[in-house]
Parts: sequence; C-alpha cells; structure tokens
Amino acid sequence: MADSSRWTTHGTRRVYASPWVNVDLDDVEVPGGQRFEHHVLRFPRASVGAVVVDADRVLLLWRHRFATDLWGWEIPAGWSDDGEDPADAARREVLEETGYRVSTVEPLTTYAPMAGISSHLYRVFVATGATLVGEPEAAEADRVEWVPLAEVPKLMTAGQVPDGPSVTALAFYLATR
Repeated sequence: MADSSRWTTHGTRRVYASPWVNVDLDDVEVPGGQRFEHHVLRFPRASVGAVVVDADRVLLLWRHRFATDLWGWEIPAGWSDDGEDPADAARREVLEETGYRVSTVEPLTTYAPMAGISSHLYRVFVATGATLVGEPEAAEADRVEWVPLAEVPKLMTAGQVPDGPSVTALAFYLATR
C-alpha cells in the first residue's frame, strides 16, 4: 500500500483512563494536509475469544448485554491478564464462562473490530477436546449450549448472534473449515 494515503499522528492526549478503556485525542494529519483531533479508544488488555467445536457442534453462551439491552448467542471471550499468553487466556475464558476445559487451542484469526476508532486487536482461537469439569461462573451466561454448526448461519441472519466479535469468529470459522 502506498504511503501517500497514510495518516500521520503528531501527538496524543489522554482524556480518560480506566482499567477497561482509555480514550485519547490524537492530533492527526490526513493526506492533503488537513489536520484535526480524532478520538481513539485504546484498551489496556488484549481480547481473546474461542470457537469451541466438537464434531459438528459449537459451544455458545446465551447472555444479556446491558449496554444494548440485547440477548443473544456468543462465543466464550474476554480479556488476557497481564503477561498471559493469549491462547492460555482463551482456554481460561472457556473454563470460566462454560465450565468446560479444552485440550487444544489453535489460532484462527486476529482482526481489528473497530479499526477506524480503536487500536484494539481481537485474537480468536479454535478450541477442541472439551470436557465438562464444573459449572460456569454465575454472572457469565443465562445458559450454555452445544449448537449444531449448521444452525449458526440461521441464528446469525435472524439476529440471534448480535455480538460483533462472535459474528466475526463464527463466520471466519465456517468459511475456513
């Protein structure tokens, strides 16, 4: 890609900071010389998700998201702890959110869920060899179910998978399996 269309950052000013998200105002210049401030979300920790598969099924959580007031199916996902390997974080999130321990975790894709306003990258893994070893953490989901992979596209088009990272992960998995 040509550098002639690359934006230039001249400086950054933090306007909000928390353990969850930081909001910065970046002084940017676009090709042609126009300069302005652009809000950028920066997350202190990496996000991970796992598409947990067993034959022709995928393990999904049915949960409510208060910010959008939506219910829907999601893959197990969350933050990496400081210094934690992303694959280990995905494995931990599966256990915490579903009660299943997985034996294999392999990279599926890494993508930028909000590339226009965030520097955040989201790492997705495929996990296999799931064994139920306990109950999920109480606040994680209303229920956890094995869903036939053949049903996933129907759920997605019906709006039953409203979570963007889950849509991306499931679509990528279905397209590459």
